[in-house]
This record gives sequence, structure tokens and C-alpha cells, in this order.
Amino acid sequence: MPDTSILAFAFLCLTSFFTLTNPLGTMPVFLTMTQDMAEPQRRAIVRRATFISFVTLLSFGQFLFKFFGISTNGFRIAAGIVILKIGYDMLQARVSHTKLKDEEIKNYANDISVTPLAIPLLCGPGAIANGIMLMESADTLALKGVLIGSITFIYTLTYFILRASTRLVKIIGETGNNVMMRLMGLLLMVIAVECFVTGLKPIVIDTIQSAMGH
Repeated sequence: MPDTSILAFAFLCLTSFFTLTNPLGTMPVFLTMTQDMAEPQRRAIVRRATFISFVTLLSFGQFLFKFFGISTNGFRIAAGIVILKIGYDMLQARVSHTKLKDEEIKNYANDISVTPLAIPLLCGPGAIANGIMLMESADTLALKGVLIGSITFIYTLTYFILRASTRLVKIIGETGNNVMMRLMGLLLMVIAVECFVTGLKPIVIDTIQSAMGH
């Protein structure tokens, strides 16, 4: 019988990363930036962008914790605030990503796979914060494997969604896209509150115990 804690962790990883990566919200931006490009060029851009996002998410978080010696609980509180803001913007059907002007889009033609598509669209502060927080929570080898597998799955799914973006935009339509964004925003806000409380609780307990000790 499968371990329910592993299944719950896998569900948390998949839902939070899908919402923060937000491939459906990135579709209109991607289509605007690549509207004058041929299909092979679009495929190459999507492939590079998803690969760069995947590598950044896995390596950046580990480097940050080891190099700066950041407190896990402190980071959970900060991550909760960042993710809450992103969730709130999505709930209002506002994409909180960088807005690009027409002339900027033309200038990015050669390397949009790195900026802005990979960073900050597919791998922004929220996704990085979520990755670091979940990696710290994954205290067994099985959970770490679930997390890496979830990240791999989400970016593979993102690759196929962006590849099929022209057809998907026509099927979903603007109303469908807005409804989906609001639902994902609500889910993200719930995850953010859980994250904030999990980080705050040990700090409050330690403070109370220290005060009672003195």
C-alpha cells in the first residue's frame, strides 16, 4: 500500500509548481514574443527555456542555503509572503510577470529562451522559493526523489503546453484562461498561508519557551 505522506507531498509539489510555473498564463506572452518565428525556432526556444528553468530551480536553491546559511523557518515565512502576493495577483486575473513592450519583444528575438521566458516567467522568485522550501521539507531520500520527479514532470508538461500553445489558446479562450488563473491563485494563497504558519510556529514556540525560561 502506498505511503500517504509521500502521496500528499507529491500532490503538494505538483500543484504548487504547476501554479507557480503557470504555463497557461505564460502562453499569451510566449505567442506574442514568437509570433513572427517559424515552428522549428519556437520549438528550440521552448526546449531551452524549460531546460534552463529546471536547472536553475534545482541548483539555485541548494546553493543559496549552503552559501548563506539561511534559516529554514525564516525562509518559509518570506516564501509564504512572496507566494501569497503571486496568488493574490492571479486571483485578480492579473499576471504578475514582467510586461514587455513591442520594441523589447523584437530585441529579445535571439535569446528570449533565457530572459524573460525561463527567468522570470517559468522560474520566478515564487517557484525558486517554493523549491527551496520543499527541498528542506523533504527529509528522506524518497521525498527528495518525489520532489525532483515532480519538478521534472511539471517542466516536461510545460514544454508540451507551450509547444501546443497556438491550439490551446483557441480551445480555452480568454474567459477560460481567466477562470483557470483565478482558481490556481486561490490554491496558491492556501499553500502560502500554510507555508507562513509552518515557518512562524517554531519561532513563536522558541520565543515563548525562552521567555518562560528567563
